[in-house]
Amino acid sequence: MKLATYIKNGSQQLAMLVKGMLYDMNALGPGLPNTMKAFLDQWPDAFPLALGAERKILSGSGFKSPDMSLRDALLMAPLPKPGSVRDAYAFRQHVEAARHNRGLGMIPEFDQYPTFYFTNHRSIQGPGDIFCMPDHFEKLDFELEAAIVICKKGKDITAAEADSFIGGLMIMNDMSARTLQMEEMFLNLGPAKGKDFSTVIGPCLVTLDELRPYEVPCKKKHVGKSWNLKMRCRVNGIEVSSGNLKDMDWTFAEIIERASYGATLFPGDVIGSGTVGTGCFLELNGTGKLRDPNYQEQWLEPNDEIEMEIEGLGKLKNRIVKEQTHHSILKLKK
Repeated sequence: MKLATYIKNGSQQLAMLVKGMLYDMNALGPGLPNTMKAFLDQWPDAFPLALGAERKILSGSGFKSPDMSLRDALLMAPLPKPGSVRDAYAFRQHVEAARHNRGLGMIPEFDQYPTFYFTNHRSIQGPGDIFCMPDHFEKLDFELEAAIVICKKGKDITAAEADSFIGGLMIMNDMSARTLQMEEMFLNLGPAKGKDFSTVIGPCLVTLDELRPYEVPCKKKHVGKSWNLKMRCRVNGIEVSSGNLKDMDWTFAEIIERASYGATLFPGDVIGSGTVGTGCFLELNGTGKLRDPNYQEQWLEPNDEIEMEIEGLGKLKNRIVKEQTHHSILKLKK
């Protein structure tokens, strides 16, 4: 099942996406919530009801007609106001390459436990314009990731049971202002201002039943579901990154186990995978300069268009917009 949130009559509305068409969740039957947050809160009851409605739509039995096509809709983030957002560090290739490009060796802790940081859950957005301040354009970067949404409350969840807490997957773009990020992380805290201006998710939440054909075994000595899903990012129509979700070393189940240790996860919490290998300009530029001293770095610029695509999850499209201000915190340093 694919679930999306769009603007209808000036308000957010949850919809089921079937064959490119949006079906207003309100009209699919009694007991179905009209927002993603309410749907997740009522998951044990709402999810089976929605599956039944989807079966009727797919059977062509004259069930409710669609509200509009996906291409005509004004989409929001699938979950516009998550309760929290964690972003993990699950792809060894990205971590190893980024460290190698800085002249550092791989650290053994990566293979001992998954780690994550909290980002600004109030700066979540979906498809559309990403507004950036002048300082953000000091090495502005994308990060190609997938994310999950938690659908059940839980604490001290084991990896063996954690997949049942996943409501679905979606594309995630962890936008990064690298100059701000690197400066503040010299203090061994963060990232903060380098990340908190925008994190993009969308275009829809795809539930695990829909992804069953893509399931593959996870890596040896790991636990949890894994999916063979090709990942791509294009900037202004040119492919700059490609990878696969199955290359996650730490599974989402293992990340949930770590995140829920001594802490309660709630429906509507979002957890990102971390960047896939080659999934950002920071890594690509570092590798390019090691291979060729004359390599020209690339960063995101005003009016750039970013299109992320993950097989089975859709395409997430955004445009970079420069804020009309001269305010700069980089210039305010003492």
